[in-house]
Amino acid sequence: MFARNPIDRRLRTLAALAFTLASVALHGAVDDPRLINQIEALKRLKDTDLATRPAIRQALLRVLDQVRGQPVFVELVRDFRLRDQNAALLEYALANSADASALDALRALLASDGSDLLKSALTNSIQAGQLIEPLGKTADNRAAPLLLPLVNDRGRSVDHRRAAVQALARSQEGARGLLHLAASSTLPTDVRLLTATELNSVRWKPIQLEAAKILPLPAAKGDAAMPSTAELVHRSGDPRKGATIFRRPEINCIGCHQAMGEGIDFGPNLSEIGTKLGKDALYESILDPSSGISFGFEAWAIILRNGDEAYGLLASETEDELVLKLQGGTLQRLKKVEIANREKQTQSIMPSGLQANLTAGEFVDLIEYLASLKKPVPR
Repeated sequence: MFARNPIDRRLRTLAALAFTLASVALHGAVDDPRLINQIEALKRLKDTDLATRPAIRQALLRVLDQVRGQPVFVELVRDFRLRDQNAALLEYALANSADASALDALRALLASDGSDLLKSALTNSIQAGQLIEPLGKTADNRAAPLLLPLVNDRGRSVDHRRAAVQALARSQEGARGLLHLAASSTLPTDVRLLTATELNSVRWKPIQLEAAKILPLPAAKGDAAMPSTAELVHRSGDPRKGATIFRRPEINCIGCHQAMGEGIDFGPNLSEIGTKLGKDALYESILDPSSGISFGFEAWAIILRNGDEAYGLLASETEDELVLKLQGGTLQRLKKVEIANREKQTQSIMPSGLQANLTAGEFVDLIEYLASLKKPVPR
């Protein structure tokens, strides 16, 4: 007997597979065992040149229609490098953004020249919210050029810009891009501390060392390096000690904030701050007060026609007068005809560097106390 030609055997296998796939795709359910078996067979044929096997390609497309919206759809598109399925990959990633399979869809999309499609999606606020984090989790360097412009885009919400920073720090090219923004002084101040925290803990040593020079982390008491926020949030403190620290004269939180009916009514009331902010946000509000100024607590610098200056929070305003709330809680009334210039400040009225009066342990205790200040639960 003559030995069978392996090429002929492969052709017969492909032809049989094409027939079976076509039949299952037309008549079988998604969970049909025949469909599952043929999908597994397809995976073994992922190196097949579909351009020369149109029957297999058509059968594959019919199966993709059956499994669209499922992880196996992404697997098949990826394995067969189907560049005409980019829109479907994006659709899948948006619909399953919280699932790990979305990362595979985005990786496949980036690998098949889908950057323009992603760039367009990122202009949509809702879709950007669904894509920024998973794009970062892919750790794909090709995502960096898509995410980097978001950091400086003042038209974006600060939440999206912060998410972009965290996403960029997951890839080497993204981290380099953030470092370049910092070195060129084009990094927005409201994401500066977050960028410093992220870049000082990346795994790429040259970037980490450069970040330590350009974006050093805040110092603690005695010039010791303050641990990163990511490390601090995992530590547990003593809220009772934190309450004492809150009232220390050199910290003087109580000199500008009220907590549980005690303190000065100047800055935001902190009696329920633990309900509103997580520990990470509480740390950042002290380390970088200007990164998230609460609405209505923006500082105003006023220059009067006689050369005097006033600085505080805008308490109220009428057609003829404005009232500033000064540090300490006192009010200053100014006639508008006396004002030469008024300008809202981008820097928080809360001073930065308060952590320099605290050890890392004391800082943790203070945040533990603030996190305990929560809205009472109705009985």
